[in-house]
Amino acid sequence: MAASDKALSLGHGAALSMAPGANLPAYIQAVGTIPMLSAEREQALAEKLYYGECVASARELVLAHLRFVVHIARSYSGYGLAEADLIQEGNVGLMKAVKRFDPNKGVRLVSFAVHWIKAEMHEFILRNWRIVKVATTKAQRKLFFNLRSAKKNLSWLTHSETQAIAEDLGVPEAEVQRMEGRLSCRDMAFDAPSDADDDDAWQAPQHYLQDLSSDPAVAVEAANSSADDETRLHAALAQLDARSQDILARRWLAEKKATLHELAAEHGVSAERIRQLEANAMKKLRTGLAA
Repeated sequence: MAASDKALSLGHGAALSMAPGANLPAYIQAVGTIPMLSAEREQALAEKLYYGECVASARELVLAHLRFVVHIARSYSGYGLAEADLIQEGNVGLMKAVKRFDPNKGVRLVSFAVHWIKAEMHEFILRNWRIVKVATTKAQRKLFFNLRSAKKNLSWLTHSETQAIAEDLGVPEAEVQRMEGRLSCRDMAFDAPSDADDDDAWQAPQHYLQDLSSDPAVAVEAANSSADDETRLHAALAQLDARSQDILARRWLAEKKATLHELAAEHGVSAERIRQLEANAMKKLRTGLAA
């Protein structure tokens, strides 16, 4: 492992040892007690890390800025995600910023780290806010976060508001309208839950998708044809004598079909005679169905 990678790994361990868990207030209180760094101390630590890959300097820089991550995480509380998770993601961004910080640029670490912290939080929000992604391109992500803060109320944007936002963010008005629609929607399972009643089950999207392989006219025609065939079959069976009806029912319609010899014994004739009666009855049925 390279020295820089080792430094980063140890820096991660130091921060993660204080990661927010079930007791978030205790974590916030703990990071609030860590003293902030003066500009001179921060510069000295940054130079040790940048030129000497000092693990202890990386640790101190990270710990001193954990309270800043908490401050940023609270600004994203309106997305319905756990604050502890946002802080965790922000801490990852902070550690990435510490690793890449150049003390020769003449800026404080907090000014450089804010972009890395927000980037990690933005990625986490976009991955977890909805089941279906609402923003995949850089322009859509920028629009996603700015549109929520730009809207003054819950009502739909007016044309002038849409135009102003589009000009301010440098995106087409149609893109603003599409993103507003995405933000106003909610996730819904494609299938109805297993415990849903009949009224709720029909609200599932699967019942409102067009089935291109099904034609309602063909379905109605098939149902009518089936019903007509059944009616004609019953009418044809009614034209047969009782013995022929019994033979056909026992040979074709019963779950446990009778043999020729069983029917011959019951009706007191030969098996060959039962076969002849069956054949004649089937012929009369075909004639009746074809009529």
